[in-house]
Parts: sequence; structure tokens; C-alpha cells
Amino acid sequence: MTGLDVNVHHILEIACIITDKKLNVVSNELNIVIHQSDTILENMNDWCKVNHLKTGLIEESRSSKISLEEAEKMVLQLLKKHIPEKSCPLAGNSVYMDRFFLYKYMPLVNEYLHYRIIDVSTIKEIAR
Repeated sequence: MTGLDVNVHHILEIACIITDKKLNVVSNELNIVIHQSDTILENMNDWCKVNHLKTGLIEESRSSKISLEEAEKMVLQLLKKHIPEKSCPLAGNSVYMDRFFLYKYMPLVNEYLHYRIIDVSTIKEIAR
């Protein structure tokens, strides 16, 4: 993402790992860098500018040919291939913010997923 404000920032990259109920990986085939305009890239927050420049994500996004709409279709196609609608929660590290971005920018993906979220960062906080 270009920052954490869903009203200002945008999705740069999306990856998807699908597991079964025992957390065995079923699919690890999706990692998409989304094209964003120079205007959007220039309006990234400072943390993202520094870190995405180091990793090369800014340049990858600039040169990507995949639009946000195409990326959404690709993610949805993968989900439909492996899981029934509304059966799989969004899970991962700090995915609470990701859910906001899916709601705004990838509504078809958001609707396909179960409404529950499994945020590993919550477990890490509890364990402190």
C-alpha cells in the first residue's frame, strides 16, 4: 500500500496464500504488483517511500501492466478455484488494514471472503 489511510492511499501489491483448515498450503501462486500512476506513487507516506524504494516496489508498480481491476479479477478467480464463497476468513499479519483496502478497492474479493478476520498480530500482542 502507499500508506494506511484508505481515503488517500492505494494498493501496490497483493499476494495470496490459501491453506486448508490444518494450515497446509493449497495455493501459493499469486503475487501481483499493481500499476499506479506517478501521482499516486508521489503521494505515498514517508515510510512507504523509503521502504518501497529500497525493495524496488515503486519501480515495479510504475512499470506493471496490471490494473487494479485486473488484479481483483485474478485474485477472485484464484479464490473461486480453491474455496467456496464466504467460507474463508482473511488471515495474516496486521490484516485489519488490508480489509479496509479490500472493501474500498477490491469489493468483489472482499465480498467473496468470510466476514471474519484472523490477525496474527493480535496473537503476538496477547503473548507479550
